[in-house]
Amino acid sequence: MKKNYNQTGAKVGIYLIYILTSLFFLYPVVWVLSLSLKTVPELFMVPPKIFPKSFNIENYIFVINNTQILKNLWNSLYIVIFTVAGTLLITLPAGYAFSRLKFKFKRSMMFGVLIFQMISPLVIVIPLYRYFSQINMTNSQVALMLVYIAISVPFATWYIKGYLDTIPVQLDEAALIDGCGRLKALRKILIPVTIPGIISVSLLIAVNSWSQFVVPFILLDDGRKFPISVGLVNLQSTTEAVTTHYLAAACVIGILPTMVLFIILQRFIVSALTEGAVKG
Repeated sequence: MKKNYNQTGAKVGIYLIYILTSLFFLYPVVWVLSLSLKTVPELFMVPPKIFPKSFNIENYIFVINNTQILKNLWNSLYIVIFTVAGTLLITLPAGYAFSRLKFKFKRSMMFGVLIFQMISPLVIVIPLYRYFSQINMTNSQVALMLVYIAISVPFATWYIKGYLDTIPVQLDEAALIDGCGRLKALRKILIPVTIPGIISVSLLIAVNSWSQFVVPFILLDDGRKFPISVGLVNLQSTTEAVTTHYLAAACVIGILPTMVLFIILQRFIVSALTEGAVKG
């Protein structure tokens, strides 16, 4: 009886921590949403109120009609799409090789991939700018995609490798016996059963690429090519008509696509994490 009581108390404590952590991270989002729906007088009310008196969607209409926010969103969208596609094109074969094949220096190469994961983009962005300048690729979204792919590959390789480790080796061994090559076995057998892991890592890559600021801020100087992260800062610093409530509306528009994507794909993420936990 005492043991059950202790277990119940532990669960209550854990859920309380979850709730407090969620509130800690949700409060800034709720506050920005509140600012985006306020009028100018409500911005300066003392004491400030979280809920506006009326939901003023004119702030969103102004931002959409008078700024480049939609162009910035489109830039971020196709940059992220090509980044995810390019990363998966590299990491699926690499993760398969690390998971299934035995070759010399395998552990050393895996450790090398992990080391590259530890390198911050802040450390390499200036040398990268000088490099792209020498090959005439400054202010290029292609160069930005290549950098994003290079940043994402180490983590995605380890993620895919770990997920493939949860899949029985007998599946691809049976395919090899039936005459499939390694790449065909990966494409026809393993990728279909790895969909939850692929979608999960794709979402993580997409969110990381969507939120990058320093790299595009350094590599791009044309406002028409800015992703949403840089576009918001440019919106604040160069547009005199935009005040706090307009900037908040632009921020909500900027985070909305990733939130919708996460809500749609959350079941795949839960599935990937659950299968990994069961294997462990």
